Amino acid sequence: MTVTGIIGRICMLPLRLIISACVALRIHPNILTFIGVLINFAAAGALALGKFVTAGVIMVIANIFDFIDGKVAIEMGAVSAFGGFWDSVIDRFSDISLFIGLIYLYSQLGRTDYVMITALAMMFAIMTSYTRARAESLIAKCKVGFMERPERIVLFMIGAFTNRMAAVMWVIGVLSVFTVADRIILTYRELRDARREAVV
Repeated sequence: MTVTGIIGRICMLPLRLIISACVALRIHPNILTFIGVLINFAAAGALALGKFVTAGVIMVIANIFDFIDGKVAIEMGAVSAFGGFWDSVIDRFSDISLFIGLIYLYSQLGRTDYVMITALAMMFAIMTSYTRARAESLIAKCKVGFMERPERIVLFMIGAFTNRMAAVMWVIGVLSVFTVADRIILTYRELRDARREAVV
């Protein structure tokens, strides 16, 4: 057993207890997903007020719900196509709310530069999700690129706890641009190769 494995098991213990409690209480996973977005709205409010550490703590709590909803769905045998759709839609609301909280804060501080980089980071974060969803309606899989939602959330937390949100917005923005580009290029190549095979 490695140190990382031990830490993982220790962290999973309370999560397993929460999952078991939710299953025992028959709390539907879609409700857990919705609770998660409400908590993220609270994190966005804390960001808007410049209370970064508070926002970071709230984000940790919100992402507990984001983690357990799928596990509860499996345990309860409640996995469904709508559940996957619901989870994806709610995730977008959660992500966008955090960016909006920061945009409000920076606009109140008169930092137009920070407003713009946050807005651009938000745009490309949304496009990261959209390009994958749209691509996978045309090709089998499109998960290339580094900056997916888990990485964004971790970076948001790092920025909140270290009071370096502006720097984090730069990182999210730049890496999201490359991720979107990677997904566009992959989709183009996959469709081009499929067209050539069809001709042959």
